[in-house]
Amino acid sequence: MLALFFTSFFAYSATITVSPNQDLQQLLDNSQSGDEFLLKQGEYQGNFTITRPLTLKSIQPHKAVFNAGGKGNGIYVKSEYVTLENLKVINWGDDLTEQDAGIYIDKNSHHLALINNQLQGDAFGIWVDKCDDVKVINNTVVGNPKLRSADRGNGIQLASVSNGIIRGNTTSLVRDGLYVIASKNNTLEHNTMHDLRYGIHYMYSYDNKVQYNLSYNTRAGYALMSSRRLIVNHNVTRNSEDYGFLLNYITQSDISYNIVDHVWTKPENKVLGREGKGLFVYNSGYNTISHNIVDTAEIGIHLTAGSEKTKVFANSFINNPVQVKYVVNREEEWSKEGGGNYWSNYLGWDLNHDGRGDTPFEPNDGIDKMVWQYPEAKMLLDSPAVLILRWFQSQFPVLKPVGVKDSHPLMKPLAVDDEKDAGAMAMTENK
Repeated sequence: MLALFFTSFFAYSATITVSPNQDLQQLLDNSQSGDEFLLKQGEYQGNFTITRPLTLKSIQPHKAVFNAGGKGNGIYVKSEYVTLENLKVINWGDDLTEQDAGIYIDKNSHHLALINNQLQGDAFGIWVDKCDDVKVINNTVVGNPKLRSADRGNGIQLASVSNGIIRGNTTSLVRDGLYVIASKNNTLEHNTMHDLRYGIHYMYSYDNKVQYNLSYNTRAGYALMSSRRLIVNHNVTRNSEDYGFLLNYITQSDISYNIVDHVWTKPENKVLGREGKGLFVYNSGYNTISHNIVDTAEIGIHLTAGSEKTKVFANSFINNPVQVKYVVNREEEWSKEGGGNYWSNYLGWDLNHDGRGDTPFEPNDGIDKMVWQYPEAKMLLDSPAVLILRWFQSQFPVLKPVGVKDSHPLMKPLAVDDEKDAGAMAMTENK
């Protein structure tokens, strides 16, 4: 059905069946706008360039194999209205400086569809450059695990792309699963990213949606940087080493209904100050963080470097040794309209049975701030002197420094509706 995604725009198109012993590049060069090429099973060797609107489709999914011979791009698209479907692309070049890619979409190649293709190689999988209206759907990109992460390309890269739909793709063993830079009005949804550096990596991008994605076995599930007006909802990240969600210079964005499950730095990678953070918010303000679940992270949420005017409410922080790390010079209220967050280490009570604690939750005190400033002092945390200081702070609130305060902590974690939340369902299925 989707193979003819764009060809209906062309009235005089033809259907051409091709076998591996024919000169495919010559046929492509001699094609008419809207032609559909049906490829028989076999290996098509070389670097192929498409300069006219057309469809290139394997008759049997992934049986038409494009082997680029270890150099350059596998398929180079330099035209509008092109559909690539059911293809398999392997063995393209490994030069990251030259941006070698399995499928490279050149600038101004608008109105494209890449559907159900398989790619396996060293450098970038799919690179889309300066295009509008691009659909990248149900593709699989696998990198080379023998290379260092820094020497691999990204699975799917969008550079200056607008109005794109990136849906249902799986990327693994690459550098970053989905990398988005200087792009706007795109939707990334229902993608799976695993065994790589960052699942989804955003840079300098605006007005994008990131929803219902699954990321696991990464250094960071979602690294969102220097962007604004992002909607990041219903995503799952599990088994990350450094961050579940990293927000770096993010503003006016909504981070809600996401699940962070297990963020823990491996023992062999431990250094002073490196700890797994469920939510790490750096120099980011005017955002909403709500209805998220952060379960089993070394630090539940860490805010720093001026990350103020952030609305934090209706989240569940569960089994995190340090729930909050936030050095601030004024009180930050983390509740909204009488509803706060759930904290698994809250020891208060609910005498009126309204589901909210009767006493505020204040996660940090002066001792915590001292340890953050002087990490070596951790060895003193269980000493009698420190215990006495903490007792004095609890008995004389005037001695306690300002910081995060949840005036209405929830007594139970918020439930996740699996029928509604596809991200949670994906996490369950992949465990």
